[in-house]
Amino acid sequence: MIPPVSFGRRGSEPAASPRLAGAAPVAASRPAPPPDPIAQLRAIFLSRLDPATISGQGSDKLAAEVERLLAEIADEMRIQLNGREQRQLAAELVDDMLGLGPLEPLLDDDTITDIMVNGPDKVFVEQRGKLVLSNVRFRDVAHVANIAQRVAAAVGRRIDESSPMVDARLADGSRVNIIFPPLALNGPCMSIRKFARKVIDFSVLVSNGSITPPMAKLLEAASQARLNVIISGGTGSGKTTLMNAMSRMIGRDERIVTVEDAAELQLQQPHVVRLETRPTNLEGKGEVTARDLVRNALRMRPDRIIIGEVRGAEAFDMLQAMNTGHDGSLSTIHANTTRDAMTRIENMVQMGQPNLPLRAIRTQVVSAVDMIVQVERMRDGVRRITQITEVVGLEGDVVTMNDIFQYEFDTESPEGKIQGRYRVSRIRPACIQRLSYFGVDRIWMAALEEADR
Repeated sequence: MIPPVSFGRRGSEPAASPRLAGAAPVAASRPAPPPDPIAQLRAIFLSRLDPATISGQGSDKLAAEVERLLAEIADEMRIQLNGREQRQLAAELVDDMLGLGPLEPLLDDDTITDIMVNGPDKVFVEQRGKLVLSNVRFRDVAHVANIAQRVAAAVGRRIDESSPMVDARLADGSRVNIIFPPLALNGPCMSIRKFARKVIDFSVLVSNGSITPPMAKLLEAASQARLNVIISGGTGSGKTTLMNAMSRMIGRDERIVTVEDAAELQLQQPHVVRLETRPTNLEGKGEVTARDLVRNALRMRPDRIIIGEVRGAEAFDMLQAMNTGHDGSLSTIHANTTRDAMTRIENMVQMGQPNLPLRAIRTQVVSAVDMIVQVERMRDGVRRITQITEVVGLEGDVVTMNDIFQYEFDTESPEGKIQGRYRVSRIRPACIQRLSYFGVDRIWMAALEEADR
């Protein structure tokens, strides 16, 4: 049985300050504005709502029942309400009872990838690569808090002033971060990274302008040759999307173990084991880190290990996995360039192994990582691959790298689209023997020739 949804009161007018001694009499205050009939109707409806009414009902059936009850109350209270207003109010109430209230239309819009709630009247969305202020509004701060607490409760978490931060996942797989006062000074905030409903492959990325056909062929060959690939980029740059596309090249007869903070990978293979980290409980116990899961994954006889994002000491265990027979592993990392990604991996390994010499770390990185792919969300809203870099080897204490593809900005179209070209390196790849072993060396070289025309 679903309990009735409670909403906070609208913000009332500030109380008048007490009159100072000797002050002149205050003029008569303005008459209070007439009560909002819609707010009145909503409040009466919620006070009369029977939890049994919504238990086990679908949204369509519940909407009809809500409309009927609203019509009865409107007639009883003599509130003028036309059909359109009645249907709109019924839809809002159903969304509040069964979904995420005002956010439901945004979650249903496939053109929106991110939803950011900064307050009751400040809901931003990323739509087609651009951040814009939506016309969605919550009633008040209490309404935002109510929806946020429902999201946290759905995954067994608690969000309030004593536990003001939480990561959660919606039923469709969308990732949610919630932060409450006193950490959020202006009230509760929510950030939702929507789960892509459509499976995105290289053909979709090519049509979106994120990648060229030769680059797609080269990355397909890299996946088929079981190269260990790190995908690097900033927040919202499309790292997970590219990882999903590359994972489609993995054979259906391989056992894959994934490790994520919030499960969002969409693997199509039949033999996939999905692992997800767990934060501490209210007593500060029970945490399971990505490093714990990576270590456990090594005992699960995986053919490939895919780590959703490396951000700490688990980088050392990731390198160990790549160096111990789990070729073809994938992971993502936050960095601005492929060279920066190497430096970040070194720093994160030192977090877990502070006494390991830097040269020993670089030796492990070079032997484990075959390729780094850099993705970027550019100012025209398009997410592009800007670098594909092969990790060649170690010369002295310096890691040598070969930029196979390097994006170079050229100009900007009248429509605001960035235009550029890729500089292509025709240097013989260090992994040529691996490519030849898997029979994709000709595909690799043909892709370079096609790109260099």
